[in-house]
Amino acid sequence: MNQEILFAENNEHQLIKHCKRARFYFIDTIVLFSIAFYRKKFILLFLISIGLSACTKDPAAPNPDFTEEEYYAGGATTVFDVSSAAFSGPATNLSAERLLLHMEGDAAFEATFVTAPAPVNSGLGPVYNQSACNSCHVLDGRGAEPSVFRLSKTGFDTNGGPLAIPGFGGQLQNLAVASVVAEGEVIMQYEALLKYFDDGDQIVLQQPIYSFINLYQPLPNGFHFSPRVAPPVFGLGLLEAIADEDILKYADPFDLDKDGISGKPNYVWNQETLSATLGRFGWKANQPSLLQQTAAAYNEDMGITNKLFPEESSKLQMQYDGMQDDVELTNELLNAATFYVQTIAVPAPRNLEDPEVIAGKKVFMAAKCNSCHVPRHQTGIMTQPELANQIIYPYTDLLLHDMGIELADNRPDFQATGSEWRTPPLWGIGLTQIVNGHQRFLHDGRAGSLMEAIMWHGGEATGSRDYVKKASQKEREQLIKFLEAL
Repeated sequence: MNQEILFAENNEHQLIKHCKRARFYFIDTIVLFSIAFYRKKFILLFLISIGLSACTKDPAAPNPDFTEEEYYAGGATTVFDVSSAAFSGPATNLSAERLLLHMEGDAAFEATFVTAPAPVNSGLGPVYNQSACNSCHVLDGRGAEPSVFRLSKTGFDTNGGPLAIPGFGGQLQNLAVASVVAEGEVIMQYEALLKYFDDGDQIVLQQPIYSFINLYQPLPNGFHFSPRVAPPVFGLGLLEAIADEDILKYADPFDLDKDGISGKPNYVWNQETLSATLGRFGWKANQPSLLQQTAAAYNEDMGITNKLFPEESSKLQMQYDGMQDDVELTNELLNAATFYVQTIAVPAPRNLEDPEVIAGKKVFMAAKCNSCHVPRHQTGIMTQPELANQIIYPYTDLLLHDMGIELADNRPDFQATGSEWRTPPLWGIGLTQIVNGHQRFLHDGRAGSLMEAIMWHGGEATGSRDYVKKASQKEREQLIKFLEAL
């Protein structure tokens, strides 16, 4: 896809997003006005109730198959929104002042960086993948095709992480600023794989095949790579607020209970504490916090230095200018962007009274999908009060699971093996088509539907996949109805 089409599509996405958010931005102006006249409290409460009323509603009548708290997947942050901006609303329990901070972070998340020197947003590159956060996380949702390719060679670095490739680092940057050469490109093709359900119905899976082209220098023999699509960014603050011990209670790395499920924590390097701590973000749970996840994305994806990653991603490469500049991203902007992704609201589930959805939930449980996609969690106490002590339904255990050889990227990432992946949350997954205009799932977007994603499951998920494979067509349809309701 050429840059002109990407630019046009990005403009369209931004128009959708900003039209939806217009009611929140007008609050900013009134907030500042009301502060000046010392009448903030009453005015703000009134305006916020107006601004948020379009996105919230009470759940339907009591449903014996779903508890009332299940209607609020994100606890008090939940929005009832089924529009194309369903993944982009601020948490509904933000105070007026905190809403302003969220909006500042939103602006930072959408800011386009440019080549230095520039008066604002300076420092792009010299090699990079995108120039803005929302270029990959369109409308704060899910990418359709891989936006980055992680790279490494056999071995581990001094912190136990993947060993970078000289001349490429830990990620292939396919773009570069003027007069600088990019690292290379990747082209993707699919090979059809025909699979059968036990009742004779068939499904065609798509096996991706990648080719690295236009490399500015050769990659070493036996290098490892991992394609990654951009995951949704809503609800991440709630996942960060789950206490370590509440995640670890689901871990069973040696499968001592003999149920075939051996969830494993990933302990990764924490740039803030300079120690190994529990990982919970990224496709292999290779980031310990949203601050580090955000800072790493600025550095690797855009070439923007910051307090956690003060060196250019291209250091020691021919593209590096050798200048020991001050960091290019201010702490204020980094913190604001982090706060933004911490406080994006979770969309509520839908159609929970539908008998087909209710039946699909029973299939989900009977297939033991909930062994990894753990429905319910409670957040702990943390620095962001809006996220504390919330009952949430993300459908994940945030642990690593062996998903089998067919999904393996064969690239270790800290304690994650080449076939282990973190359980992705399922909340909001049924709105993917509405928000992002596609139905592509899994870490590399190979699955063209939810059923394709299920049929790619292997390893520890083989039993669940085979249960679905043996189920009737009606039961399979009900399972998909349930997932689309989340």
